Amino acid sequence: MVEDCINYVHNLVIDRTYDGYITEIKTISELLEKILSINIEPAPDEWDRLYYNVDFYIKINSKYIGLHIKPVSGVSHIPQIYKEHSIQINTHKKFTSKYGGEVFYVFSLKQGNKKIIHNVDVIDNIKKEIERLKQN
Repeated sequence: MVEDCINYVHNLVIDRTYDGYITEIKTISELLEKILSINIEPAPDEWDRLYYNVDFYIKINSKYIGLHIKPVSGVSHIPQIYKEHSIQINTHKKFTSKYGGEVFYVFSLKQGNKKIIHNVDVIDNIKKEIERLKQN
């Protein structure tokens, strides 16, 4: 009985939360792909979890730009974002050193029934990085 309750909670809370997270970052990557008119690929699992904290990448010639998509829901996430950012600085530097392109944080926010990019200024920064890598 207790094991059934634990499995139910796991399936209900953890699996659905994870599925929602995956759906959100996929939605944002597809939105960015349309805005930038460029192919965005999901990063290999080890890039995200083991090495670089990168969810997606954009290939430009033989270089890569990293994208780290972060779902947020207002100011309550700000302390956690800063904490994670300070930890991830080194992994993002390793990515840039190895692949040549910067890693960009893209903050996803739910607005009504749809997901939007909260930090829209990042789009121009990504465009500049794409152009920089195309020229090199």
